[in-house]
Amino acid sequence: MKIFFLMLIGIFSFTIVFGQNTLKIVLKDSETQEPLMFALISVQSKNISAKTDTSGFVVLYNVPNGEQTILFSTMGYKAKSISYQFPLADTLTKTVLMESEMHNMDEVVVSATRSSRTISDIPTRVETIAAEELDEKITMQPANAKMILTESTGIQTQQTSATSANASIRIQGLDGKYTQLLKDGFPLYSGFSGGLSLVQIPPLDLKRVELIKGASSTLYGGGAIAGLINFITKEPTTKRELSLLLNTNNTKAGDISGFYSERLKKTGFTIYVSQNVQKAYDADKDGLSDIPKFSRFTLNPKIFYYINPSATISFGANSSFENRLGGDMIVVEDKANAEHSYFEKNISSRISSQLKFEKHFTDKSVFTFKNSIGFFDRSISKSDYNFSGQQVSSFSELSYLFNRKKSEWIVGGNLWTDRFKQDNLTPYLLNSHSVIGGAFVQNNLMATEKLIIESGLRTDATNQNDIFILPRISLLYKITPKLSSRLGGGLGYKTPTLFSEEAEERSFRDIQPLDLSKVKSEKSIGTSFDLNYKTQLFDDISFSVNQMLFYTRLNKPLILNNDPLSNGNYEFINANGNLDSKGFETNVKFRYDDVSLYCGYTYIDAERNFNGKKTINPLTAKNRIYTTFSYEWDEKLIAGYELFYTGNQMLSNGEMKPAYWVMGTSVQYKFPYFSLFVNAENFTDIRQTRYENIYMGTPQNPQFKEIWAPTDGFIFNGGIKLTL
Repeated sequence: MKIFFLMLIGIFSFTIVFGQNTLKIVLKDSETQEPLMFALISVQSKNISAKTDTSGFVVLYNVPNGEQTILFSTMGYKAKSISYQFPLADTLTKTVLMESEMHNMDEVVVSATRSSRTISDIPTRVETIAAEELDEKITMQPANAKMILTESTGIQTQQTSATSANASIRIQGLDGKYTQLLKDGFPLYSGFSGGLSLVQIPPLDLKRVELIKGASSTLYGGGAIAGLINFITKEPTTKRELSLLLNTNNTKAGDISGFYSERLKKTGFTIYVSQNVQKAYDADKDGLSDIPKFSRFTLNPKIFYYINPSATISFGANSSFENRLGGDMIVVEDKANAEHSYFEKNISSRISSQLKFEKHFTDKSVFTFKNSIGFFDRSISKSDYNFSGQQVSSFSELSYLFNRKKSEWIVGGNLWTDRFKQDNLTPYLLNSHSVIGGAFVQNNLMATEKLIIESGLRTDATNQNDIFILPRISLLYKITPKLSSRLGGGLGYKTPTLFSEEAEERSFRDIQPLDLSKVKSEKSIGTSFDLNYKTQLFDDISFSVNQMLFYTRLNKPLILNNDPLSNGNYEFINANGNLDSKGFETNVKFRYDDVSLYCGYTYIDAERNFNGKKTINPLTAKNRIYTTFSYEWDEKLIAGYELFYTGNQMLSNGEMKPAYWVMGTSVQYKFPYFSLFVNAENFTDIRQTRYENIYMGTPQNPQFKEIWAPTDGFIFNGGIKLTL
């Protein structure tokens, strides 16, 4: 009997020994082939795991027989799983390649540059806001894209009206008129239609946002002196997408928006629809609205026809209709009387088309045709004033890209037209008409494995007999796989226009028509340099830092003269001098497991040098800080905290305003087909009216001060997003 038990023990031990296997693995980056150290390798559903050493090597012991799934994870890389049948057919070391999450972003083809190169191989410095980040920002402010841009370094959203909350975008200290807004590469928001553009761009149908800061006129012509922002919308895929978002907040706002897309065999389509409503809200109880009452309906359908695998034609329409009313709360509530009569009303209709044809050839060359026609109608009414007009604009472009192994050429031409007609009769009509034709050539050259050169030249001619020649060059040098540097610069211009922040603040009242024999186009030169470094710290922390320096000089900018003419109107003139904007941006990102930290700092020294006198550019904070801290649990719970700092700002009258901090929190929980979210923006209730009265004069005729801080105060919102 004793011998029998000894035999059983021996057989059992033999089975255990030969049922426990060894797996040797070397883990590498799929693109650079560099070893990945301190990565976690584990056997699914087993208490067996180990971490790679400094050479990326790891050994797993005691792996049971049968099919086992091995899990691979490390910070900054997409998780991976591979199944092996044990015992293995051989004992050789297995090489496993991991795909970097950063590489994922680097593979994005940037639309704004027209290039077919990915973002990692484009010398132009392009920032992208990806779909995942957009999804979080949409829940904070579903009605428009303002929140998306506020949180980027070097970008400031500037409110232009205290009662109607209109806003524009400033990049690196330059006024909003120097920033070009694109949608899918179409310039749909310029001239008269630019005044309400930022608060009317819907975010739910966005795939990503591309930002190019600095001289970009060579890419799309005049108007991109400060940079350009390209809103890229989603396209249909074979996987159907249906999203519905419902939102409300403490200021009695309500948002309902939906997006649907699907691709069939030969056709595809997307459709976005939304209804946004807001009751007038008086945050400081001074009797005037800080958030206007408004109702906006938006409908954006788009259809795609896939002629064959290499040719696609698409046609889309963008439409929005809005009624916006701010001012005295009693008037807004339709109870006006002799003592309460002030209001500001904006009624606008925006309709535009997008037609695009794209043909790919076997030699990787691409032919593209674009056309858009835009119509914008807007009326501004006050108790004693009215201004209304219609803008009709068009944009057409032909381009041809031909690709070589180490070089890429893009040649093309485009034509812009813009006509504004004032509806209401006044002694001085602000009618305008402009035509700009341009031709351009761009080249991307991979000079060496580490050096890529991008160059471009554009020539534009206007109906005012102006000709502009705009060269541009950018360099990308990949010092190491972790460290790269970009250097670029170019020329820019801006044709004279009345439609600017200064005129918008006055609702175009008492503005003298442009005398094109006196005013000249603004011209600029800009340059930037940056270093980008990304690595892993210790064993679990991904780290990246980007340091950028920038400089822009704007010669003889068009400004509104504060001294009225004899007829009482205010005239736009070319300043005798220049405006310099210089500074730097620092972006630092940390990620540890499910925790991420982002810190951004912007220093801007924007200075006017007019008539030999140097002054600070108004409403430009020298110091701005933006910090976010987020935690993600099991891809279900996402919690975040945001902190903004805006430094001292000088007003147009030379008065210096204090710095302030703004904080916000957000929580989102994802279920299989829907998610719930709540957000508390500016929960410390920082408002300009906590520092001063926002207007002078009487409630019947208020004279508003310049806006330099938030006016709406604390906002708490919540809602549900369904994804089917």
